[in-house]
Amino acid sequence: MATAFAGATVAVAVSLAVSFWAKPQDPWDEAVRTITRLPPKAFTSLPAPVRAALERRKCTIPQSKEYPEPHNVIKGHFRSARQFDLAVLCSRNDSSQVFVFWAGRANSVDSLGRASDKGFLQMLGPQGIGFSRAISVATPDQILDYAREYDGPKPPEPIHDGIEDAFVGKASGIAYFTGKKWISLAGAD
Repeated sequence: MATAFAGATVAVAVSLAVSFWAKPQDPWDEAVRTITRLPPKAFTSLPAPVRAALERRKCTIPQSKEYPEPHNVIKGHFRSARQFDLAVLCSRNDSSQVFVFWAGRANSVDSLGRASDKGFLQMLGPQGIGFSRAISVATPDQILDYAREYDGPKPPEPIHDGIEDAFVGKASGIAYFTGKKWISLAGAD
């Protein structure tokens, strides 16, 4: 019995020492682990081949705390005014990037804007720390308005949509396809 008591005493002492010397959990690291990330199958509007391509890439779609409805999957005219394309914010291994599926085809993909998910965390008042990256369609009129309002680089005459990539509540940038390459344009500031 004395041996069992001594063993228990040692176990408690070791547990207390570990607790005392263990580093407290960084709340920002904890916030990255608790980002809501939806599986591609949650977006039934995505064509099955695109969902399958995202699943093969082990993508999940991160959700900003500011928006209650599922988001970060968009449809727009990113190559030309005649073609619908899809863009999805894909999170893997705690970083995200935008995948653009040309004409909604799973075998024709560009990737843009890879960044750490931790870099898109911010304090959200009583909600605590939350993820705040969101993509949306930037129309040609919005692109021109942002360039004028925020004195950004003069864009080419926009003839189709761009992709607005926002740190919600802070700033955004526009990715615009010129027909040959993606360029960065001013977003909201």
